[in-house]
Amino acid sequence: MSGLPGVDAGAASASGAGVAPGAAGPVMSVRRSILVLGVLEAFGPLSMDLYLPQLPQLAGRLGTSDALAQATMSVCMVGLGVGQLVAGPLSDRFGRRRPLLVGVALFAILSLVCALAPTIQVLLVARLLQGLAGSAGLVITMAVARDMYSGVELSRMLSLLALVSASTPIIAPVIGGALALVLDWRGIFGVLAGIGAALFILALTGLRETLPPGLRHGGGLRRTAADFRALSRDGLFLVIVIAAAAGGAAFFGYLSMSSFVLQDEFGLSPQQFSLFFALNALANLAGAQLSRVLVRRLGPARLYLIGQVAAVAAALLLLAGVLLGWGVAGVLTALACFLFASGVGGPNGTALALNGHGMRAGTAAAVLGTVTFTVGPIVGPLAALGGTTALSMALTIAIAATIAGACAFSAARPLLAVGR
Repeated sequence: MSGLPGVDAGAASASGAGVAPGAAGPVMSVRRSILVLGVLEAFGPLSMDLYLPQLPQLAGRLGTSDALAQATMSVCMVGLGVGQLVAGPLSDRFGRRRPLLVGVALFAILSLVCALAPTIQVLLVARLLQGLAGSAGLVITMAVARDMYSGVELSRMLSLLALVSASTPIIAPVIGGALALVLDWRGIFGVLAGIGAALFILALTGLRETLPPGLRHGGGLRRTAADFRALSRDGLFLVIVIAAAAGGAAFFGYLSMSSFVLQDEFGLSPQQFSLFFALNALANLAGAQLSRVLVRRLGPARLYLIGQVAAVAAALLLLAGVLLGWGVAGVLTALACFLFASGVGGPNGTALALNGHGMRAGTAAAVLGTVTFTVGPIVGPLAALGGTTALSMALTIAIAATIAGACAFSAARPLLAVGR
């Protein structure tokens, strides 16, 4: 494959592990960086999951339909995806701290606007803007990680951050359900405003600038366009972007259909489904942490390939289980294996995509994040149009996982051939 990126000169040791050069001042301690970046990584998911139990109440209080109430989730997701295309390039031009702090501050303010929204129309606009602001936390987290690390150490850092990503779906709905006992939907947005304010203080006091002025670029839109052109000519990056899109489609296919399939078709109670959902998140978390342990021995490219191939095998196992009538146990086992394998491969794919783009890490992370947050939410509901059955869910996951696996093979093979 042509256009394979190399690790930035001096960024890594011969083993492929290293701390990225050029960070402003001493690199933050690992514990502090994990804390700050991990909390910021949970920024977007919290805005989605925390008020999920309040959607029926929201529809009743504002006198609107369930569909429009659910649309407040969709527009926020769109904002979280599209906003990364703005926040990422801005962080390459102005440094990481300023765009991040502005985004977090706006998130807190817009959460208050949501809490005070008099109509569903105002709430929809505020949620879109809230998502746009919250996108800064998602994309700049990846850029900061790339500023600090490269190669194997970047994979290890991204695996640690995945710990938070996998934990949020477990914790946020539980917290949201507890808050629903004492607060209405407006109160939940007040809590989100408080979380935004706390994150602002945390980022202000705990996050050092990692992109020094000498490594930032000027040139405005012209330079940003040049960065996008450079990314479009990078064969490895494009293949991993396609894999990320397919992986997002598989995940959102699972997310959008599993509750209907497992409760309506297989008879799980809401409590049983919640337990299963939490266990699957733990499986994803375990995969990411196994990746962190093994990456120094096997390398990011090999682990990326192993994880994606295992995900394909698990997805095909899921499809076989549905077609052969293995029952709920077979479906649950296959889904857990799929999410575990995705946890192994995902952080390494992101690391491989970002490694060769230290000078445009924000823009590169923005493309990856936008694709993941937009393609998945589109494909998942479209797949459900044919009916939210176990077969439609299994087919969606199997097709998407196979595409991602083929892309991973295409990306990893030339890297492994040259010992990377």
